[in-house]
Amino acid sequence: MSGTGTTADDDPLQTAVWRLRSRACWVDAAALLPPATPAAALQRAALLVERCLYTERGWEEAEDALRTAEALAHTDEERGAAACERGQLAYAATLHTVRDRADEARAALGRAAALIPPDAPGRPLLDFRRGLLAENLAHSPQAALAAYRRAHTGATAHANALLLSFTWRHLAGLALREGELAEARHGFAESLRIREELGYLVGTAPALASLADTQPEPEASRLREEARRLFRLLGGVPTWLATQLSPPAPGTARA
Repeated sequence: MSGTGTTADDDPLQTAVWRLRSRACWVDAAALLPPATPAAALQRAALLVERCLYTERGWEEAEDALRTAEALAHTDEERGAAACERGQLAYAATLHTVRDRADEARAALGRAAALIPPDAPGRPLLDFRRGLLAENLAHSPQAALAAYRRAHTGATAHANALLLSFTWRHLAGLALREGELAEARHGFAESLRIREELGYLVGTAPALASLADTQPEPEASRLREEARRLFRLLGGVPTWLATQLSPPAPGTARA
């Protein structure tokens, strides 16, 4: 979940990579990036790691790409960025119950924190991922909240719009858990707005579904149906959204 989408000064290669990535074509996007440089190898690995999180497939390809990126990294920031991706891959494997790699995820993100300076462009993404671990593996919402807030501030400072869509979404999720409906609705709406503006299609269905959870009927049903349409369009990606978008059984009310 690195990168900021397309901007006016993006080169044609990065524009093509973004368009493929945003439409869930991670393998095609990665194929445009031969790992000839540390930056290209790292970006390629990040794409394939993201594919694992969204599809629960491609674990070996991601591991291979990550090992290449780690081998090519020379500076502290490059090594830190590779460690950040290593932590994300281990997190995804644990989250999807492929294999318990929680300790590896924590160690890798801790290593990344020691290598990436606090004011570096890659630091907000690292903070966000440490928040994911705190929320979903350690089940510590307070630690997650602090990490997401740091990531949100950093993403704003570095104008990382895509990461902001994630921090808005996860801050809103914590607010909803605490019963702060208005705050949650605002955060989910901001996340959806940014993703629509960026054309981040693969992230739009989750944003629609989350916003639906804060809306009254009939708006909630309209949002969920739009999310289902996009989910089907992308071939059932992200996989974890299937349960959330399942229609309620006949005669049952949605909470």
